Amino acid sequence: MERIDKILSNLGHGTRKEVKAILKKGKVEVDGVIISDNAMKIDPDKAIIKVSGEEINYRKYIYLIMNKPSGVVSATVDKHDETVIDLIDEEYKAFDPFPIGRLDKDTVGLLLITNDGELNHKLIAPKNHVDKVYYAEINRFVDESDVNAFKKGVVIDDGYKCMPAILEVLNADENGSEIMVTIQEGKFHQVKRMFESVDKKVVFLRRVSFGPLKLDENLLEGQCRELSEDEINSLKQV
Repeated sequence: MERIDKILSNLGHGTRKEVKAILKKGKVEVDGVIISDNAMKIDPDKAIIKVSGEEINYRKYIYLIMNKPSGVVSATVDKHDETVIDLIDEEYKAFDPFPIGRLDKDTVGLLLITNDGELNHKLIAPKNHVDKVYYAEINRFVDESDVNAFKKGVVIDDGYKCMPAILEVLNADENGSEIMVTIQEGKFHQVKRMFESVDKKVVFLRRVSFGPLKLDENLLEGQCRELSEDEINSLKQV
Protein backbone atom coordinates (compact mmCIF):
# COMPACT_ATOMS: atom_id res chain seq x y z
CA MET A 1 0.00 0.00 0.00
CA GLU A 2 1.33 3.44 -0.94
CA ARG A 3 0.12 7.00 -0.61
CA ILE A 4 -1.72 8.30 -3.65
CA ASP A 5 0.34 11.50 -3.73
CA LYS A 6 3.59 9.50 -3.80
CA ILE A 7 2.28 7.29 -6.58
CA LEU A 8 1.25 10.23 -8.74
CA SER A 9 4.47 12.10 -8.01
CA ASN A 10 6.50 9.05 -9.04
CA LEU A 11 4.58 8.96 -12.30
CA GLY A 12 5.60 12.51 -13.11
CA HIS A 13 2.42 14.37 -12.20
CA GLY A 14 4.33 16.95 -10.18
CA THR A 15 5.67 17.46 -6.70
CA ARG A 16 3.71 16.28 -3.67
CA LYS A 17 2.35 19.83 -3.33
CA GLU A 18 1.30 19.95 -6.99
CA VAL A 19 -0.31 16.52 -6.76
CA LYS A 20 -2.25 17.65 -3.68
CA ALA A 21 -3.70 20.51 -5.75
CA ILE A 22 -4.72 18.08 -8.51
CA LEU A 23 -6.49 15.91 -5.95
CA LYS A 24 -8.34 18.89 -4.46
CA LYS A 25 -9.66 19.74 -7.92
CA GLY A 26 -11.28 16.30 -8.13
CA LYS A 27 -9.21 15.16 -11.08
CA VAL A 28 -8.14 11.82 -9.60
CA GLU A 29 -10.22 8.64 -9.57
CA VAL A 30 -9.39 5.35 -7.91
CA ASP A 31 -11.62 2.43 -8.93
CA GLY A 32 -14.23 4.87 -10.19
CA VAL A 33 -14.33 6.99 -7.04
CA ILE A 34 -13.01 10.58 -6.97
CA ILE A 35 -10.23 10.91 -4.38
CA SER A 36 -9.28 14.15 -2.65
CA ASP A 37 -7.27 12.88 0.33
CA ASN A 38 -3.60 13.05 -0.65
CA ALA A 39 -2.60 10.72 2.22
CA MET A 40 -4.95 7.92 1.18
CA LYS A 41 -3.12 4.60 0.70
CA ILE A 42 -3.95 2.23 -2.12
CA ASP A 43 -2.46 -0.83 -3.80
CA PRO A 44 -1.15 0.62 -7.08
CA ASP A 45 -0.76 -2.83 -8.63
CA LYS A 46 -4.46 -3.60 -8.25
CA ALA A 47 -6.27 -0.25 -8.27
CA ILE A 48 -7.43 1.45 -11.47
CA ILE A 49 -6.13 5.01 -11.27
CA LYS A 50 -7.27 7.81 -13.58
CA VAL A 51 -6.04 11.39 -13.79
CA SER A 52 -8.30 13.79 -15.68
CA GLY A 53 -10.14 10.75 -17.05
CA GLU A 54 -7.00 9.05 -18.40
CA GLU A 55 -5.96 5.71 -16.91
CA ILE A 56 -2.35 5.55 -15.77
CA ASN A 57 0.00 2.60 -15.53
CA TYR A 58 1.85 2.50 -12.25
CA ARG A 59 5.32 1.10 -11.83
CA LYS A 60 7.56 1.23 -8.82
CA TYR A 61 10.89 0.94 -10.60
CA ILE A 62 12.42 2.12 -13.85
CA TYR A 63 15.34 0.48 -15.63
CA LEU A 64 17.29 2.36 -18.29
CA ILE A 65 20.30 1.58 -20.43
CA MET A 66 22.35 4.56 -21.57
CA ASN A 67 25.16 4.96 -24.04
CA LYS A 68 27.09 7.38 -21.86
CA PRO A 69 28.99 10.13 -23.68
CA SER A 70 32.35 11.56 -22.70
CA GLY A 71 32.38 14.68 -20.52
CA VAL A 72 29.38 13.64 -18.42
CA VAL A 73 29.73 12.41 -14.85
CA SER A 74 28.05 9.29 -13.45
CA ALA A 75 26.22 11.02 -10.62
CA THR A 76 22.76 12.29 -9.76
CA VAL A 77 23.90 15.88 -9.13
CA ASP A 78 27.13 17.79 -9.64
CA LYS A 79 27.99 21.46 -9.06
CA HIS A 80 30.31 21.73 -12.03
CA ASP A 81 29.54 19.09 -14.65
CA GLU A 82 26.56 17.73 -16.53
CA THR A 83 25.38 14.41 -15.08
CA VAL A 84 23.89 11.32 -16.68
CA ILE A 85 20.61 12.14 -14.91
CA ASP A 86 20.55 15.51 -16.69
CA LEU A 87 20.40 13.58 -19.98
CA ILE A 88 17.30 11.50 -19.27
CA ASP A 89 13.68 12.51 -19.93
CA GLU A 90 11.76 14.38 -17.25
CA GLU A 91 9.28 11.51 -16.86
CA TYR A 92 12.09 9.34 -15.50
CA LYS A 93 13.54 11.95 -13.16
CA ALA A 94 10.40 11.77 -11.01
CA PHE A 95 11.52 8.29 -9.88
CA ASP A 96 14.78 9.64 -8.39
CA PRO A 97 16.97 7.26 -10.40
CA PHE A 98 20.72 6.82 -10.04
CA PRO A 99 23.48 5.12 -12.05
CA ILE A 100 24.49 1.59 -11.09
CA GLY A 101 28.19 1.94 -10.40
CA ARG A 102 29.91 4.58 -12.46
CA LEU A 103 31.92 5.30 -15.54
CA ASP A 104 34.71 7.88 -15.46
CA LYS A 105 33.92 11.28 -16.92
CA ASP A 106 35.85 10.55 -20.12
CA THR A 107 34.70 6.92 -20.41
CA VAL A 108 31.81 6.10 -22.72
CA GLY A 109 29.44 3.20 -23.18
CA LEU A 110 26.98 1.08 -21.28
CA LEU A 111 25.57 2.57 -18.09
CA LEU A 112 22.56 1.26 -16.19
CA ILE A 113 20.24 3.72 -14.47
CA THR A 114 17.48 2.71 -12.06
CA ASN A 115 15.82 3.42 -8.73
CA ASP A 116 15.96 -0.25 -7.71
CA GLY A 117 18.37 -0.27 -4.79
CA GLU A 118 18.32 -4.03 -4.37
CA LEU A 119 19.38 -4.61 -7.98
CA ASN A 120 22.07 -1.95 -7.63
CA HIS A 121 23.57 -3.73 -4.62
CA LYS A 122 23.41 -7.09 -6.36
CA LEU A 123 25.20 -5.91 -9.49
CA ILE A 124 28.02 -3.93 -7.87
CA ALA A 125 28.87 -6.31 -5.00
CA PRO A 126 32.28 -7.89 -5.84
CA LYS A 127 31.22 -11.16 -4.19
CA ASN A 128 28.64 -11.68 -6.96
CA HIS A 129 31.35 -11.69 -9.67
CA VAL A 130 29.37 -9.77 -12.29
CA ASP A 131 31.42 -9.37 -15.47
CA LYS A 132 32.02 -5.89 -16.87
CA VAL A 133 33.60 -5.87 -20.31
CA TYR A 134 35.48 -2.91 -21.78
CA TYR A 135 36.97 -2.10 -25.16
CA ALA A 136 40.08 0.02 -24.80
CA GLU A 137 42.80 1.61 -26.86
CA ILE A 138 46.24 1.54 -25.25
CA ASN A 139 49.21 3.76 -26.04
CA ARG A 140 51.77 0.93 -26.24
CA PHE A 141 52.19 -2.66 -27.36
CA VAL A 142 50.19 -5.05 -25.20
CA ASP A 143 51.68 -8.54 -25.15
CA GLU A 144 51.30 -11.95 -23.54
CA SER A 145 53.08 -10.84 -20.38
CA ASP A 146 50.29 -8.31 -19.79
CA VAL A 147 47.65 -10.97 -20.43
CA ASN A 148 49.29 -13.20 -17.82
CA ALA A 149 49.67 -10.34 -15.33
CA PHE A 150 45.95 -9.51 -15.59
CA LYS A 151 45.08 -13.19 -15.23
CA LYS A 152 47.01 -13.38 -11.95
CA GLY A 153 45.63 -10.07 -10.65
CA VAL A 154 47.68 -6.88 -10.95
CA VAL A 155 48.56 -4.66 -7.99
CA ILE A 156 47.49 -1.05 -8.56
CA ASP A 157 49.00 2.16 -7.19
CA ASP A 158 47.43 2.02 -3.72
CA GLY A 159 48.71 -1.52 -3.11
CA TYR A 160 45.37 -3.21 -3.80
CA LYS A 161 45.60 -6.50 -5.69
CA CYS A 162 42.82 -6.68 -8.24
CA MET A 163 40.80 -9.82 -8.83
CA PRO A 164 41.93 -11.84 -11.86
CA ALA A 165 40.87 -10.24 -15.14
CA ILE A 166 40.61 -11.51 -18.71
CA LEU A 167 42.68 -9.46 -21.15
CA GLU A 168 42.23 -10.13 -24.87
CA VAL A 169 44.46 -8.42 -27.43
CA LEU A 170 42.59 -7.51 -30.62
CA ASN A 171 45.36 -5.64 -32.40
CA ALA A 172 48.81 -4.59 -31.25
CA ASP A 173 51.91 -2.96 -32.71
CA GLU A 174 54.51 -0.39 -31.70
CA ASN A 175 51.98 2.42 -32.18
CA GLY A 176 49.47 1.05 -29.71
CA SER A 177 46.93 -1.68 -29.05
CA GLU A 178 43.23 -2.43 -29.09
CA ILE A 179 42.05 -4.75 -26.35
CA MET A 180 39.03 -6.17 -24.55
CA VAL A 181 39.22 -6.58 -20.79
CA THR A 182 36.76 -8.28 -18.44
CA ILE A 183 36.75 -7.34 -14.76
CA GLN A 184 34.42 -8.12 -11.85
CA GLU A 185 35.10 -5.10 -9.67
CA GLY A 186 34.47 -1.38 -9.92
CA LYS A 187 37.36 0.41 -8.24
CA PHE A 188 37.86 4.10 -9.02
CA HIS A 189 39.55 4.39 -12.46
CA GLN A 190 40.22 0.66 -12.21
CA VAL A 191 40.94 -0.26 -15.83
CA LYS A 192 43.18 2.77 -16.25
CA ARG A 193 45.07 1.99 -13.06
CA MET A 194 45.46 -1.66 -14.03
CA PHE A 195 47.21 -0.67 -17.25
CA GLU A 196 49.32 1.91 -15.42
CA SER A 197 50.54 -0.95 -13.24
CA VAL A 198 52.10 -2.51 -16.37
CA ASP A 199 53.50 0.86 -17.57
CA LYS A 200 50.84 1.54 -20.18
CA LYS A 201 48.13 4.16 -20.61
CA VAL A 202 44.48 3.88 -21.63
CA VAL A 203 43.73 6.51 -24.29
CA PHE A 204 40.12 5.46 -24.97
CA LEU A 205 37.68 3.37 -22.93
CA ARG A 206 34.18 2.08 -23.65
CA ARG A 207 32.11 -0.33 -21.58
CA VAL A 208 30.44 -2.78 -23.93
CA SER A 209 28.66 -5.11 -21.51
CA PHE A 210 27.53 -5.40 -17.90
CA GLY A 211 26.59 -8.89 -16.78
CA PRO A 212 24.23 -10.32 -19.44
CA LEU A 213 23.46 -6.90 -20.91
CA LYS A 214 25.20 -5.67 -24.06
CA LEU A 215 25.58 -2.08 -25.22
CA ASP A 216 22.73 -1.25 -27.61
CA GLU A 217 24.46 -0.19 -30.82
CA ASN A 218 21.29 1.65 -31.89
CA LEU A 219 21.75 4.15 -29.06
CA LEU A 220 23.77 7.22 -29.94
CA GLU A 221 26.02 8.58 -27.21
CA GLY A 222 23.81 10.41 -24.72
CA GLN A 223 20.71 8.41 -25.59
CA CYS A 224 18.94 5.88 -23.38
CA ARG A 225 15.99 3.51 -23.50
CA GLU A 226 14.03 1.37 -21.08
CA LEU A 227 15.10 -2.22 -20.63
CA SER A 228 12.80 -4.95 -21.89
CA GLU A 229 11.24 -7.39 -19.43
CA ASP A 230 13.64 -10.09 -20.62
CA GLU A 231 16.63 -7.80 -20.02
CA ILE A 232 15.41 -6.87 -16.54
CA ASN A 233 14.85 -10.52 -15.64
CA SER A 234 18.32 -11.49 -16.91
CA LEU A 235 19.92 -8.87 -14.65
CA LYS A 236 17.91 -10.03 -11.64
CA GLN A 237 19.08 -13.60 -12.20
CA VAL A 238 22.77 -12.69 -12.06
